[in-house]
Amino acid sequence: MRLITATGLTLQQAGKTVMRDVDMHIDQGEIVTLVGPNGSGKSTLVKGLIGAIKPLSGNVETMRGIRIGYVPQSLHMDGLLPLTVSRFLCLPNRHSKDAMARALTEAGVPDLAKAQMRTLSGGQFQRVLLARALLMSPDLLILDEATQGLDQPGAADFYRKIEHVRRHLNCAVLMVSHDLHVVMAASDRVLCLNGHVCCEGTPKVVQGAPEYQALFGTGDSGAFAIYRHQHDHHHHHDRDHEEHDHA
Repeated sequence: MRLITATGLTLQQAGKTVMRDVDMHIDQGEIVTLVGPNGSGKSTLVKGLIGAIKPLSGNVETMRGIRIGYVPQSLHMDGLLPLTVSRFLCLPNRHSKDAMARALTEAGVPDLAKAQMRTLSGGQFQRVLLARALLMSPDLLILDEATQGLDQPGAADFYRKIEHVRRHLNCAVLMVSHDLHVVMAASDRVLCLNGHVCCEGTPKVVQGAPEYQALFGTGDSGAFAIYRHQHDHHHHHDRDHEEHDHA
């Protein structure tokens, strides 16, 4: 089922064209990642897809009644403000204790309901933001550089959780990321942006595209070498777990 279709989408920010002639779609249950250098228009494109920016030209069609959950880069919170996780999850809309417990469990932090927001680690904070997005029962989950404050193992852990959420809830995921070394392992389709769509396809196809390599270097060093190593490691790790489970 097609959730969002953009055709010939051209977007401006502050009177300047930052994204031109984009054709793209997002289908139910798939993970689509937007990568590109700083200033390449990634966040602007997301805003255009969800209707927060009116296009200069082109159009966006969304599935009727689509529910979108949004996980921001981070939230600046007043460290002195006493606010429990439960109360935070009820801003701006109240939710039942059961619904909040389910969302926190799904996000991988089932025991944090009574914790103070100001005491959370970076990883816990992002999981709580994820739980807040999951309370929407989203058809589409949007992560806008959602691992920006996390170290590499923390980011990889967060993306594995996103894969679990996608499988369990069958929601689509749109990720904006500069974490090339971990994000590729979790993606079905990658769009490389630089004011327009330079190239798109599976991580492997994008890795080999000259347009991608011109922006990020070749796959034999840097981001993709780390990605391949991690991807292989996770597969071995998962297999070891499965063998252990069946032993």
